[in-house]
Amino acid sequence: MDRLASYGSDPFDKPSCKGCASTLKEPYIKCAECGPPPFLVCLQCFTRGFEYKTHQSDHKYEIMTSDFPVLDPSWTAQEEVGLLEAVMDCGFGNWQDVANQLRTKSKEECESHYMKHFINNPLFSSTLLSLKQMEEARTADTAIPFRPAGDDPPRPTFDSLLSRDMAGYMPARADFMEEFDNYAEWDLRDIDFVDDDSDVLHALKIAVVDIYHSRLKERQRRKKIIRDHGLISLRKFQMLERRYPKEVQDMYDAMRRFARVLGPTEHDKFIESHALEFELRREIARLQEYRRVGIQTFCSAKVYDRLKRSREEERKKRIMLSEVLQYIQDSNACQQWLHKQAAIDVGLNPVVAAISSSAAGRRSAPPLNLTGLPGTDKLNEKEKELCQVVRLVPGAYLEYKAALANECRRQGGLRLAQARALIKIDVNKTRKIYDFLIREGYINKA
Repeated sequence: MDRLASYGSDPFDKPSCKGCASTLKEPYIKCAECGPPPFLVCLQCFTRGFEYKTHQSDHKYEIMTSDFPVLDPSWTAQEEVGLLEAVMDCGFGNWQDVANQLRTKSKEECESHYMKHFINNPLFSSTLLSLKQMEEARTADTAIPFRPAGDDPPRPTFDSLLSRDMAGYMPARADFMEEFDNYAEWDLRDIDFVDDDSDVLHALKIAVVDIYHSRLKERQRRKKIIRDHGLISLRKFQMLERRYPKEVQDMYDAMRRFARVLGPTEHDKFIESHALEFELRREIARLQEYRRVGIQTFCSAKVYDRLKRSREEERKKRIMLSEVLQYIQDSNACQQWLHKQAAIDVGLNPVVAAISSSAAGRRSAPPLNLTGLPGTDKLNEKEKELCQVVRLVPGAYLEYKAALANECRRQGGLRLAQARALIKIDVNKTRKIYDFLIREGYINKA
């Protein structure tokens, strides 16, 4: 006889007989050849030889009962389960209520047995600790914490520019606002496994669940790549790329697609090795150039490099002069430019002359007409004047203003370089907006 623990004391949790549909009471019979789900029948249906679909009366069976001791000879398995359920329902310490619900044991017996076997038992404490560690290890692959070298994760406002750059990452929840393959669960919402399903329909439902599991694995794989390579903060990742020379940056961009194949450490070693190779090749080329021109000491090499830089600067000036002169038609403007360059060459501060007649004849773009544009009614007179001068629509100005104000509030101040990184428009327009917001008190300078 195989003895297994029974279901809980709640009648809604107990299984029903496949033959008469009554709630099963111990002992009852479980077919050893049918399932899953388990095929359970009561003793009366078992003695009548009940058969249903693939289940036959001559199948091997198991007798299900919990009338056997587990931790204490005077306590059956059913009483152990009942004690745990009573403590969960009534609360720890309410031993009188626990005994009333259990019915077979007194208040003192319930308290002493629970304290001895479930609180002070070293076997159970170590088991609970291992289960907690297993749970933490399992959940470590689901949440994507943000670890940018000890800094506090940025917490951008909803639908802001920084939030979009972070792909909707929510630092407080360590998760993304929208998952990869976000509607994968829709295929399972109407699936329900019932006993009357045919074999083909049951296999089809199992196949749909397997497909869903594969989509979940792909979602977790992408999250793992994001976590391992630190891709949540795209700007920090780009700042790390800029430490390499231009040639290595191009190679880094080309090899980024292979980062998912290599681990983060192996990928960084691969890039660093190529950066070191590039530096060695450049140093070797420089030494070969010294030998080719007959330099034998490092002191001579320093003089050679200084003279080479000066020659390069002169060559660039001549090229720039030839390019400028072929487009300048005004002789007065040409002479003025030549005098200015000559003053710069001798180390003097050139005096800016009056604007030539041809330059004065150029007209700036007319102010933007804000009539009928969305968001104009939300601007005051000074803001309207700013939008007209910089030719910026009110909706875009309000979005830029909110982004700069939120970033200033979060960091306690804002620099012009940070403002230019937040709003990717013309740098002159960004400077005018930044100066206007500081002058009007909307933001503070860091």
